Amino acid sequence: MDNYVQDPRQHVNEEPRDDLQDLVFGFGGMFGFMFLVFLIAVIIKQVIS
Repeated sequence: MDNYVQDPRQHVNEEPRDDLQDLVFGFGGMFGFMFLVFLIAVIIKQVIS
């Protein structure tokens, strides 16, 4: 059973990530998508009325 207990400090991160960069890209991408949806909705409203 002792073989299953491992020291977390020995773990090698295979894919280091930049969390702040991921957050900025995710927020920017979602903001851009929602802004595009907003613009389309405004254009449709102007065409209807």
